[in-house]
Amino acid sequence: MLKIAVMVSGGGTNLQALIDAQNNGVLSSGRVIHVISSCEDAYALARAKNAGIPSTVAKNESEIISVLETVKPDMIILAGYMKILTKEFLDRVKVPIVNIHPSLIPSFCGKGFYGLKVHEAVLKSGVKVTGATVHFVNEIPDGGEIIAQKAIDILPNDTPEVLQRRVMENCEWVILPRAVETVCRKIEPKIFPHPQKYAGRGIITGMSPSGGKVLAYFIMGRSVSSKARIFERSGDNLIIKLTRDDKNFDPSLILYSPLRIIGGNIIITNGDQTDTIYDSLKNGGTFEEALRTREYEPDAPHYTPRISAIMTPSGHKQSILKRAGKYFYEYEYTPGKGRFIHTYDHDVMPGGVLPSFEGEPREVNIPDDMNHFAESLWRELGEDYRVALYVRYYDGEKYRDKLYNTQTA
Repeated sequence: MLKIAVMVSGGGTNLQALIDAQNNGVLSSGRVIHVISSCEDAYALARAKNAGIPSTVAKNESEIISVLETVKPDMIILAGYMKILTKEFLDRVKVPIVNIHPSLIPSFCGKGFYGLKVHEAVLKSGVKVTGATVHFVNEIPDGGEIIAQKAIDILPNDTPEVLQRRVMENCEWVILPRAVETVCRKIEPKIFPHPQKYAGRGIITGMSPSGGKVLAYFIMGRSVSSKARIFERSGDNLIIKLTRDDKNFDPSLILYSPLRIIGGNIIITNGDQTDTIYDSLKNGGTFEEALRTREYEPDAPHYTPRISAIMTPSGHKQSILKRAGKYFYEYEYTPGKGRFIHTYDHDVMPGGVLPSFEGEPREVNIPDDMNHFAESLWRELGEDYRVALYVRYYDGEKYRDKLYNTQTA
């Protein structure tokens, strides 16, 4: 999740819109972590305090830079900030800066157009519509690339004050959170490094920044049989169930336990080798010994790899069994980091042979926010092929989890 700093000068109604959007899920890819005010009596500071967000009064650009160097935001939002930023400031700040302006740019914008002055000019001009614009900030006042706009009609009885309120309520507070979410999704580091249409099945194991173990397992499917599955909790374990009768499949490749617990060990796999590992550990064997008795799936012509992972109290391991060989990887837990392995390297044209995952499991970032992590991964899996996703976050021995299924039982 991206860190957002909001710069304000007055009442902070747009700041409040962002806070509300965080609470209702409209803004889920970024979070306001600091508020910077140019005025010490700005009511926006009270809004920040009420929301538990740290704030600072910074009256010049040098002070602002000092705050930004400390909080290290991924994005800056100007939400009613009444000063024009200099080119020197913009050159020093290396993250996107987004502004909300109360008119339909390129009309009624630039130097001298702020607050009620904008709405006074709109009414004086006699135009029939007005609105608000969200745009990136550059060295030209209100001259950066437009991200979003929303228009409303001007009514016969509008005064500058009434129009200002209607523009805020119907335009600014609506488009600002949505635009910020859009920008966050574009610049947020992706779990898949490149556009990924079909990864098959995947496992992520690692640790949250707070130090709890984290795991994720997903299924993607292209055939009717592959898609006719759901995840279901079974105590602390995870099982797969069918949503339709189908005799034209190998049940060992479709129905298995993706997750099983034995002692302090968590086993996650994409097939019935879950049971092989479980039985090996139960009888004093090891993760590696169990998997050396198995091989890739017999689903010619793809010969899908078997991917497996185990999370122990001291570290986590991953493995891939494919036609090219059997590979094992071992990692220590690192806060905020995980390893990601999936069965297929990339998609191919219909009828083509799906290439197996290549190389070492990739390092991925894991946030503290389980819901954000799960929702981001679910989005990246895409609507066409995603079947099911399970995410679990541990806090000591206890855990929270999130489960997605595209179908219902």
